[in-house]
Amino acid sequence: MNEDNGKLELIAFKSFASNPELIYVIDFLNKSLKEKKIMFGLVKNKEKNEMVINIYEF
Repeated sequence: MNEDNGKLELIAFKSFASNPELIYVIDFLNKSLKEKKIMFGLVKNKEKNEMVINIYEF
């Protein structure tokens, strides 16, 4: 976590067309980059039929 406030710091985000395979990509990235203090999140917007990947630093 960020030492300043104990929270995750959002460093980037990007929207993509909805694709259920993105879950596996995010899982792979989180497992691979955990030691680099980077975490990825995935949010699905059903109304817009898109997914947003968030990248955090902790």
